[in-house]
Amino acid sequence: MQSSMYLEVITPEKTILKEDVDEVLVPTQQGQIGILPHHTNLVTELVHGEMIIKTKGKEHILAVTGGFLEVKDGKVTILADYAVHAEDIDVEKALSAQKRAEEVLKKKKEEISEKDFVIAQGELRRSLLELHIANRRRRKSPH
Repeated sequence: MQSSMYLEVITPEKTILKEDVDEVLVPTQQGQIGILPHHTNLVTELVHGEMIIKTKGKEHILAVTGGFLEVKDGKVTILADYAVHAEDIDVEKALSAQKRAEEVLKKKKEEISEKDFVIAQGELRRSLLELHIANRRRRKSPH
């Protein structure tokens, strides 16, 4: 009996992860769901949040900002709008992105296009998520 499943996490830029895992916890519209080996086939939308991957007693955390998850025949495929491993988060870069986005969002509606406003909102959400996950990781890791 299979005790792990194959997980693939893909973004528009690159493949983030390809490996056998024991469990995946993902953020969805209905709340966080857990995927274990032999999970029923499923397609669902991912939302902005934290994805937790458990393998051989270890936990890996990724920040995801949306996308889709498919479980089919023992394989989990995640097509994410954006995803990054917690350990790859550049805190300085995230703080800088947060500051830039906040500056754009402070402008009056007449000074900014709707497109720039939406882009700034997305950048702000992404940077805040990265900072949250980086802070959680820092608190969990032994000094």
